[in-house]
Amino acid sequence: MKVLNRHSRTYQQPKTVVAQLLKTLATKDDRIWPQENWPAMRFENGLQVGSHGGHGIIRYSVAAHTEGEFITFNFTQPRGFIGYHKFQVNEISYDLKEVVHEIRMETKGLDTLKWIFVIRWLHDALAENALDRIANHFSEKNKRTPWSLWVKFWRLIFKLKSKA
Repeated sequence: MKVLNRHSRTYQQPKTVVAQLLKTLATKDDRIWPQENWPAMRFENGLQVGSHGGHGIIRYSVAAHTEGEFITFNFTQPRGFIGYHKFQVNEISYDLKEVVHEIRMETKGLDTLKWIFVIRWLHDALAENALDRIANHFSEKNKRTPWSLWVKFWRLIFKLKSKA
C-alpha cells in the first residue's frame, strides 16, 4: 500500500530561529520530539548521514541532512515499511516558516495492517505533539493536540503489555 502521511504547521518566526530547534532533534536537549509521552528518538552517532537509530519499534537511518533545513530518514524496521520520513523547514516568507513531517513509503504484508490499525494513529498523534512542542517555544499558551480514543486505547495496550 502506498502511504503519504503529511503533518505541517506554520510559525511566525525567522528561519534561523526555527532552524535552531531542528538542530536539537535527537540530542540531549531535544526541543522538538515529545519524549515526555513517546519513546525518544536516538541515533548511534547523532544526526549524521548513515547513523542508525529510531524510536520504539520503528528503526531507520539518516539518509540526508542539511542542518537546520531538513533531515530524511530511511526506514529499516518494520521490514514492510519501504520508504522514508523527514522533517523539513520551508520558508514561506521572512517571518513565516512551515515545518513539515512527512512519510512517503510503501507497506508490505502484515506491516500494512500494522500501519492501518495501529502505527498510523500513534504516528499522527506523535507528529502533532512534536509540532505542538515547536509552537510552545513561541507562545505562552501550552498547545497540546488531544489524542483520539484509538490512540489512548493503543497506548494503554502497550503500557499493559510492557508491565506483563
